[in-house]
Amino acid sequence: MSSKKNWGKSLILGGCGFIGSYVAEALLGAGYTVRIFDKIKVNTKNIDHIINDLEMIEGDFNNEKDVARAIKGIDYIFHFIGTTLPKTSTENPIYDLESNVISTLKLLNLAVQEKIKKIIFSSSGGTVYGVPQTLPIVEEHPTNPTSAYGISKLMIEKYLELYHQTKGLDYVIFRIANLYGERQDPRSHQGAVAVFLGLVKEGKPITIWGKGSISRDYIYIKDIIPVLINALVIKIHERIYNLGSGKGTTLNDLIAVIKEVTSRPVTVAYAEERLIDVPINVLDISRAQKQFAFSPHTPLREGVQKTWQWLLNQS
Repeated sequence: MSSKKNWGKSLILGGCGFIGSYVAEALLGAGYTVRIFDKIKVNTKNIDHIINDLEMIEGDFNNEKDVARAIKGIDYIFHFIGTTLPKTSTENPIYDLESNVISTLKLLNLAVQEKIKKIIFSSSGGTVYGVPQTLPIVEEHPTNPTSAYGISKLMIEKYLELYHQTKGLDYVIFRIANLYGERQDPRSHQGAVAVFLGLVKEGKPITIWGKGSISRDYIYIKDIIPVLINALVIKIHERIYNLGSGKGTTLNDLIAVIKEVTSRPVTVAYAEERLIDVPINVLDISRAQKQFAFSPHTPLREGVQKTWQWLLNQS
């Protein structure tokens, strides 16, 4: 029997995914009881090594009865579920609204009924701000998203604040930059590092929209996990926090790092730039550094190297 103190029961919505699996590990290590809610027939490979230590509930986030079943007896909720991607969300904004915003509103109603102590929501530091007026981007920067994905993230943020003001629901929002690291799906349409490395592994060309000058803030997954866990217990002064490296890297510079790490030939195809792509996104992380002692200490090359080694070991 474990001698660890039980700090409460946490539900991870989307717990089989990239972020969720790392949060599940950390919560278990910190003494929390963990329940994961994810879609039916989801691939559990990210959590297979800890699956016997947690509770797994399968269901559909858009099904209110499934969600109600999942949050029974829960103290804290980590909301990592998202049904769309920045690249394609604007093609069907109604689906984006219904499956993300409306389903989250139903979740918030249930959370109030169940007296949930706190919700941790992963928003998008890469999309909610839009084209930056100043750099690095502080949390108070105007929010003018250029995709339905960013709009839905921002709407959920606003509803969390509304439910806090009107119903007393506690929450913390993390606007996360471009995450990367082991377990990120290289076949996804999101996550440049994993996708690019996956293409290199398969000997396929990397497509870049524009001239490769677009700059993004890349943050290694394991650097942010302690902050997400500590948000449950630390008394906070603000409710929205940027999480990133605080540094910008162009796509061309990222390609150069990938060439160095993989030591393989890399073919790049440059295509016409997309309207949804803002030219630069670099987050100001001083608030999270002050509040959570946030320390994004993993250099890009080291993080890419770890991701590449993990990818080479996958079948």
